Amino acid sequence: MKRRELRARAVQAVYQMDVGQVLASDAVNHVLDGADAELGDGQRDFVKGLVEGVAVNTEMLDDMIAKNVTGWRLDRIAKVDLAVLRLALYELMFEPETDVATIMDEAVELAKEYSTEESGRFINGALAKLLPAVEVRRAEEE
Repeated sequence: MKRRELRARAVQAVYQMDVGQVLASDAVNHVLDGADAELGDGQRDFVKGLVEGVAVNTEMLDDMIAKNVTGWRLDRIAKVDLAVLRLALYELMFEPETDVATIMDEAVELAKEYSTEESGRFINGALAKLLPAVEVRRAEEE
């Protein structure tokens, strides 16, 4: 399974955690149910790591989104878009081995695929506003 599909599954799990109030482990199991034959080495762990990372850091991620995406309250952002934003922001913050451009491109494409064409533009703009804060946080962590 390609990374794009793995990220799509992670977004679905993050969405389930938010909307269905389910645990990260249950959401991962649900979105990967029946996919074991398609999963290569470490791919289940990749999805699980992303989803659990978002779950553990949701408060911090939401705080960063609220402070940097001006004009949008979290409760006004579509749930799918919020799931995409949380996942992309988590990757930007905690997965430094993944290229920033790759994370942003994947997030935009996921938003277009699972939400609306306008969502792609929104996600791109929101992540662009978040990048300076991400760079500050990354520098503080080093």
